[in-house]
Amino acid sequence: MIVDIRALNNYNIPDRYPIPRIPETLTPLSKAKFITSMDAMKGFQQNALTPHARELLRIIAHCGIYEYLRMAFGIENAPSHYQIMMNTIFPHELSEGWLIIYIDEIIICSETWQSNLERLSLVLRKILQLNMKRSLKKCNFGFHEMKALGHVVSGLSLCVDKNKVSAVLLKQIPQDKNEMMSFLGFASH
Repeated sequence: MIVDIRALNNYNIPDRYPIPRIPETLTPLSKAKFITSMDAMKGFQQNALTPHARELLRIIAHCGIYEYLRMAFGIENAPSHYQIMMNTIFPHELSEGWLIIYIDEIIICSETWQSNLERLSLVLRKILQLNMKRSLKKCNFGFHEMKALGHVVSGLSLCVDKNKVSAVLLKQIPQDKNEMMSFLGFASH
C-alpha cells in the first residue's frame, strides 16, 4: 500500500534534535587506519512507533483500517528520531570517539586491525540484541579508505566524492552575465 503522508507533516511539531554536521562528524577518521561502515536496511522502519503515533498514522481504506507499527517513510521528524535512537544505543562508544553515527550509518574508526575487530564485535552484539538489520550490500569492513557520507575518507585525507559533485565539475565556466545567473541558479540547488 502506498500512502502520501505529507499532509501529516503540516500538523507535526518539528523536532529540534540536531543532526550532526558531516565535516565535524568525519573528524575522528583523521587518525583511523582501519574503517568499517554499516548502513541500516530500511532504517526508519526499524524504529517502533508509540501507540499514540500509530493512531496518527491510521489509514482508512476501502478494504479496512490499517496502522503503521514502524516509522513511515516521509515523516518530517524521522531522521531526528532515528538519530536519537542510535545515540541512545551507543552513548559510551560515541563519547570515546571511535564510533560515528549519522542517522542510519555507523562508522567504526580504529588504529589497528585488532581494535577494529573488537569494536565491530561490540557494535554487532548491540545491533543483534536489538534485532536491528544492516544492509550487507552497504557494509564495508576494515578498509583503509572508503566512501562515507558523500566523501572519500581515510586516515590521511577527507575528499568530496567526485560522483557526488560530477554535475558541478562538468558545468562550464560562465562567460557572460546570463551564464553567470544561470550558474548561480544551478549552484543554489
